[in-house]
Amino acid sequence: MEIHEAAQQRFGASAELYERARPGYSGAAVERLAAELRLSGGDVLVDLGAGTGKLTRTLLSAGPTIVAVEPVRAMRAMFATVLPHVAMVGATAEALPFAGGSVDAVTVGQAFHWFYPAAALQEIHRVLRPGGRLGLIWNIRDESVPWVAALSRLISAYIGDGPSYRTDAWRDAFDNSPLFGALDRATFRTEQPTDPEGVVDRVATISYIAALPEDRRRQVADDVRALLAGHPATRNRRTLTIAHRTDVYWCDRLGP
Repeated sequence: MEIHEAAQQRFGASAELYERARPGYSGAAVERLAAELRLSGGDVLVDLGAGTGKLTRTLLSAGPTIVAVEPVRAMRAMFATVLPHVAMVGATAEALPFAGGSVDAVTVGQAFHWFYPAAALQEIHRVLRPGGRLGLIWNIRDESVPWVAALSRLISAYIGDGPSYRTDAWRDAFDNSPLFGALDRATFRTEQPTDPEGVVDRVATISYIAALPEDRRRQVADDVRALLAGHPATRNRRTLTIAHRTDVYWCDRLGP
């Protein structure tokens, strides 16, 4: 099964920007994820949709042997620059090049909503050993912060019909699944220190913005600059902090 066409188009063109402008994950969120997956030295962890390694690098301290999986060539190239010592394979979540029952845990950072969920869960279940666990994590802009809410309203006109974490459609495959137990969840906060141009770059990495024609992307960038220059919380500020909510999920592999 091929990667979602929109993901290939949108992320392939912005790997360097993604690495530079996207936030990492809070230490508390990753510690909770590692604890719930029961990671330890000697475990084999597969990090799906690894991108440029934002999640992968934070999980290394938990001690597992990590194999990253990423279907977009440009993302794999950036990953190899950032984490040259971590194994990376080009594959999709729906067709994994691992033997059945050979993996202790699987993680997915910022990507499960891009998968074909039923097929991906079948394949994740196949490669996980009995008793293995699946963990998911997303950073989401915290719209309880007024200027961040204003930013979201500005860019919402461009969302279109592409996959999105916010729609919760990705959850459907988990409902009454015979392959995995119920999803448990914990929520954390992540703050991303940046500056006004960093906010512009952060918006440019959003999939539906990255897919726009160049002239539209320039217009969005100018609109973001105008918002920051005019909003009372960001006006004349040289440094800014983008607030994010970090949602962590985990579940058990069921069956033999």
